[in-house]
Amino acid sequence: MFDTHLKKYSSFLIASILLILPSCSTTEEEKYVERPVEELYNAGLTELKNNNFGKAATAFDEVERQHPYSQWATQAQLMSAYAHYQNQKYEKALAAVDTFIQLHPAHPDSSYAYYLQGLCYYEQLSPVERDQKMTELAMDSFQEILKRFPESNYAKDARLKLNLLQDMIAAKEMHVGRYYQSRKSYVAAMNRFKNVVKNYQTTAHVPEALHRLVEVYLALNLKDEALTVASILSHNFPSNNWYSETYFLMKGEDFREEKTESYLPWLTNIWQDK
Repeated sequence: MFDTHLKKYSSFLIASILLILPSCSTTEEEKYVERPVEELYNAGLTELKNNNFGKAATAFDEVERQHPYSQWATQAQLMSAYAHYQNQKYEKALAAVDTFIQLHPAHPDSSYAYYLQGLCYYEQLSPVERDQKMTELAMDSFQEILKRFPESNYAKDARLKLNLLQDMIAAKEMHVGRYYQSRKSYVAAMNRFKNVVKNYQTTAHVPEALHRLVEVYLALNLKDEALTVASILSHNFPSNNWYSETYFLMKGEDFREEKTESYLPWLTNIWQDK
């Protein structure tokens, strides 16, 4: 009895599958409708204009799929990346733009391709407390623009964003350096602060990095090194609050919120005063 029911059920299941398969095939065939390349491309532009970014990307992808050797296919590839970017589908955008860069390195729109690549990474930046991989990748893209396309329309914004990204990397280094310093891992902290001073000189973190180096050198009883770094801070940032902190630190006083003037001569005789 059980075998009989099983055979009937199996026959019914097979028949059902056979009925479903033709309908699926028909649906797929209905989805694929070959259309003129101009019509597909313009459809993508229309969807972009209407902020239908997913549909726009699909239309541009169809240009490449149906007309891979047309002059429109290359441009559609980049437009698809842009549509995915606008739709915040950054992985898809990056995949499309990376393919464009690899296949068309000398294309007139290569500068924009690198700019769009940088923007995709830029939109995924993490707080300074977390991993800065996206920051580094964005920096690579914008640096490539300044290196290869310094006169392009995207160079100015790339330079501005690069400055912000460098500030983020420096902030990350300071965060890690302060952590090591709080754990009395002074050599590790020193290396982080030195990196900021050496490689991120245009950022706002340099005065604090110099001050932290003074703290670290004093903790290691390296008074000459502390004096040298304090002199650099005094010469370059005499009006900065971190200079004021360093002044009181070197005088052996706790810093409060007193306002201090610039004391340029104090460093030369500070140890003798003590």
